[in-house]
Amino acid sequence: MPATGGSPRPTEVKLGLLPGAGGTQRLPRATDLETAINMIVSGEARRASTFAGTALVDAVVDGELLPAALAFAEKVAAEARPLRRLRDRTVIEPQAEALLQFARNSVRAAAKSLPAPLQCVEAVAAAASQPFDEGMKLERAAFLQLMNTPESRALRHVFAAERLASKVEGLPADTPLREVRKVGVVGAGTMGGGITMAFVNAGFAVVLLEANQAALDKGLATIGRNYASSLSKGKISQQQLDQRLALIRPTLRYEDFGDVDLVIEAVFEDLEAKKTVFETLDKVVRAGAILASNTSTLDLNRIAAFTKRPRDVIGLHFFSPANVMRLLEVVRGDKTAPEVLATAMQLAKRIKKVAVVSGVCDGFIGNRMLARYGAAANDLLNLGATPQQVDRALERFGMAMGIFRVGDLAGLDIGWAIRKRRGAEHPQEDLSSVGDRICEAGRFGQKTGAGWYRYEPGRRDPLPDPVVEQIIEQWRKERGYTPRKVSDQEIVERCIYALVNEGSQILEERIAQRASDIDIVYLNGYGFPAHRGGPMRYADEVGLPNVVRALRRIAAESPADAAHWTPVPLLLRLAEEGKTFS
Repeated sequence: MPATGGSPRPTEVKLGLLPGAGGTQRLPRATDLETAINMIVSGEARRASTFAGTALVDAVVDGELLPAALAFAEKVAAEARPLRRLRDRTVIEPQAEALLQFARNSVRAAAKSLPAPLQCVEAVAAAASQPFDEGMKLERAAFLQLMNTPESRALRHVFAAERLASKVEGLPADTPLREVRKVGVVGAGTMGGGITMAFVNAGFAVVLLEANQAALDKGLATIGRNYASSLSKGKISQQQLDQRLALIRPTLRYEDFGDVDLVIEAVFEDLEAKKTVFETLDKVVRAGAILASNTSTLDLNRIAAFTKRPRDVIGLHFFSPANVMRLLEVVRGDKTAPEVLATAMQLAKRIKKVAVVSGVCDGFIGNRMLARYGAAANDLLNLGATPQQVDRALERFGMAMGIFRVGDLAGLDIGWAIRKRRGAEHPQEDLSSVGDRICEAGRFGQKTGAGWYRYEPGRRDPLPDPVVEQIIEQWRKERGYTPRKVSDQEIVERCIYALVNEGSQILEERIAQRASDIDIVYLNGYGFPAHRGGPMRYADEVGLPNVVRALRRIAAESPADAAHWTPVPLLLRLAEEGKTFS
């Protein structure tokens, strides 16, 4: 139980703040300087038993806290113990200055553009060098300063947005749920294997189906290696590993799905392949079971129409690796039953995913926006930029990985196949890009040792390749592009504002429920920097009139592609009315 004087709450750093109300002054006095710095800067929770014997806790109890706390309080009152105040304690650390300087250097390197972690160190330093009241003044001033930073505003937005994403418009809180205990997964490849792990990690029994024994054995071997790796790193115990593997029932027969409550299809992204799977599932899976597709771009309503029970069909778009990535796009079809949607949202929590509801369109929220992001990046190659310059600028902005590096990691043939499908469906549009030439050269990314970059055997370091430069130069000549100097600012502006404009159109069409849902998708699925709050929040911070002006300028510079750069009506309306997405 906390010592007299209140307990610090070191999680504020994750909101771009520092622990207020004396947190930075009391924790080092209650524990020690190093412990206080590590807890406050990381914002990570620790077990109460860790602090037994320190001034931070008076007692550590198992079981119900309230009765134990009342008993302790009664004992203290009966014994008339003197009041212990943390403010009266001093921080004893002989090597304080050396420790603090090491912390400053480490935090400065790790925090990059985030101001809060370094401010936390300085506030804790005050506890070691100044009287309590002086330290409190410094803490308060730093807290107020941090509250007004764009980074804290963005991180607080993210905190609220994650909680709001679970609220589904038009879905009553008392909507009945369908019971899900056993899950079926079709496909033991990268996605199917990851989805299987996500469910068995949460204690679900999973029936894992493949078309042939070789593919099934390969998928099971990959799952086994992943768990063995977690075991070697101390993330799970041998008992947990054995329990999880025991929950997986491999099969080659669809009939073994007869008693499952949910089936998730994770075969390759081809409508005919999905048709075969769902027609078969419709015959063998029990009535009332949920049929889900992991499709990332295809029309869920068409997939649902392959069955006689479209109300039971929903999209569950996991992100790779599915056992690691937090995002789950829950795609609501035109005929998806309310209880199926409610069950999917509740399941997401059970498997520790952040779920965002999407309507049906090509690519849903994330991949639809990714297509425009990629098109903007390819436009920059036409103008004169190189893949490495584009990636470097985006990574400096804060993206976890540049767009061309992402393509190489995911496999360029995937996007190529999607462009060819879309080109066939929309023959009036020219969807070709220099990326097609890269694929035509057999360069599909890391898996082939060459994509936008080249890769040495056994390594993943992206190395610039003169062959790619030649392909881009030839493409420019054929298309009549005269290369020019492109600044990093222009790269970021074009790529991020392309996301914002497409996100605005998605909101206009009601594919996404709210702008903050779009932010959650991009933060958790596409490596958008949390300290910028997501693309829509970033647009609010920049100012929507500024975004509109930039888009209009780019549209004027790109007459052949002006339609994609013209601000969509919702964005224009909000900017003119002085409003924001939030």
